[in-house]
Amino acid sequence: MLSNVRLLGDITFPELLFEGRLLAWWVILLGLAVELPFVRLLTGFDLKRCILADLAMNAASTLLGILLIPILGLGWEIGAYRLLGKGSFDLVHWAGTFLLAVTVNSAIELSVLRFGFKQKLGIRGFWWLCVANCLSVAPALWTLFYFPPQPYSPHP
Repeated sequence: MLSNVRLLGDITFPELLFEGRLLAWWVILLGLAVELPFVRLLTGFDLKRCILADLAMNAASTLLGILLIPILGLGWEIGAYRLLGKGSFDLVHWAGTFLLAVTVNSAIELSVLRFGFKQKLGIRGFWWLCVANCLSVAPALWTLFYFPPQPYSPHP
């Protein structure tokens, strides 16, 4: 019975692994630091309000991303396989997962700036947020390739 549970626990898809890295404390801190100048550039806020906006938009993208990235990723998982005939852990799939995370985070952050801070940022603002998110999400993806997750072993 225990071996069956272990086998089921080994089933995963890239978005779940990626999300675990996105939620690492150092990725979150790096993301806040990287995105702060972009928020300042886009909004023109003073430093205090800029920090508040940066914290608010990243908190929202983290909380909503916990649900959206795996759900949308599952759609990408099924769609990419049907469309491209590729497996889950190939380069094309990882690129799609990265772009999915960047797009979802940018859309959420744009919404927070628009509705929470009354900023009218158009498509240009969205693309700048995509650049900021590319820079803040890339280290999490990089760690998956250079420090891959290790299989769980109940015996040391």
